[in-house]
Amino acid sequence: MLNRRQLIQSAVGVGLPATTLWAQTSYPSKPLKIVVPFGAGGVADLTARAVAQKLAEGLGQPVVIDNRPSAGGIVAGEIVAKAEPDGYTLLLMSNGTAVSAGLFKTLPFNPRSDFAPVSLLGLFDMAVVVPENSPFKTLSDLIAFGRANPVKLNIGTINIGSTQNLAAELLRTQANLIAQIVPYNGTPAVINALRGGQIDAAVEILGPMKPQINAKAVRLLGVMGENRPKDMPQTPTVRELPGLSNFNVSSWNALAAPAKTPKAVVDRLSQEVAKVLAQPEMVQRLAGFNVQAKASNPTQLAQLLDSDIKRWSDVIAKAGLTPQ
Repeated sequence: MLNRRQLIQSAVGVGLPATTLWAQTSYPSKPLKIVVPFGAGGVADLTARAVAQKLAEGLGQPVVIDNRPSAGGIVAGEIVAKAEPDGYTLLLMSNGTAVSAGLFKTLPFNPRSDFAPVSLLGLFDMAVVVPENSPFKTLSDLIAFGRANPVKLNIGTINIGSTQNLAAELLRTQANLIAQIVPYNGTPAVINALRGGQIDAAVEILGPMKPQINAKAVRLLGVMGENRPKDMPQTPTVRELPGLSNFNVSSWNALAAPAKTPKAVVDRLSQEVAKVLAQPEMVQRLAGFNVQAKASNPTQLAQLLDSDIKRWSDVIAKAGLTPQ
């Protein structure tokens, strides 16, 4: 009996594309692995695990999670970039992948040419928050003060080069603020500085800030994405402000395969992910992590990655950050 490799070779010999054979064979025939560039328990990990569970049902094979946290997601990216392009090793890609393209002088992989985009998984909001006793009651108040009082506005974020840090840099540039961006080593430190009055505002992912917002320890002024949060419709977006209609920053997670993975396999994975993310149960589950479930086709994900690489590379250059 011919094995799969022999079958494909035979088909190519008589003029059939290898990808056609992939579509006709029994992919997947063994467990899949999603390599996650973050530790267990975070938003990315929880999203990956939720999707993996349902994806396994659609594919008829287990989908396991392999956490490989590292700076810039380099370790996870290298594992997947060098994996066999057979659809069994996938990368949980994020906007951090796009940031790394401009933040590091060299990477052991090319964020665009070494991966085959599969599908977007979800978006999560970036928030602008202030202390509860802040004199700034609205985003407009904050922006107006920053413009009228050069260098007096201090905006805290987590470490330099993070999405939060670069989102604050982008806000400073596009809103014409002469403000200080103050980096801290982690979200708890940002919250402590905010509540202690060391900074005037902070840019952070909305999810981790909700307990502080609900406890009225900090006040949410707005979000940086395209739309108002569905569960907080009274919260405005930065893009609603005059002159900032093009401002749109959201964190995102997605799935990608190694480059040269057969198109039929990529398409099958993309279709299965779309089915998973369309399930009301999954939409609700991801919403519990403050993630908006959102699928895409491979082309749309490639376009998102391209645009984010350009955007964050420009922000990094304008901020004067030296590639590491």
